[in-house]
Amino acid sequence: MAPGGLFWWIGAGVLIVLELMSGTFYLLMIALGFIAAAFARIAGATPDVQFGVAALVALAAVVLLRRSRFGRRTRTRTVAARNPDVNLDIGQTLAVTGWRDRRARANYRGAAWDVELAPGEPEDAKLYEISALDGCRLIVVASKRAVQV
Repeated sequence: MAPGGLFWWIGAGVLIVLELMSGTFYLLMIALGFIAAAFARIAGATPDVQFGVAALVALAAVVLLRRSRFGRRTRTRTVAARNPDVNLDIGQTLAVTGWRDRRARANYRGAAWDVELAPGEPEDAKLYEISALDGCRLIVVASKRAVQV
């Protein structure tokens, strides 16, 4: 052991630095266990008691974190094919002149693309918005801008 219980303080510092890089709060809870063990060392506890205090405090802190709102993931993940933060084409408009079995070819960004009409969308809108990408196909819906004009 390091003199004066430096093991616990250095360990807590390392865990806090690692926590800053990961951003999950779990390493911070374990660092709290290390700090509790350092205080137990100052109080004169034996090494096995120090390790027990570190384990119990870290475990209790992790359980409390897990049950708190910070330990739960409430944000649902959106599919990348429909996420405008991932695919910048989503929400862009394009003109489609004719459909065949709800599929067409259209020029978009200087290239010809396969376009598929989303279920329930009309074929007579002429102007469409991209709602998703499915491989190299653009899934489109009737543009609200075309309806307003």
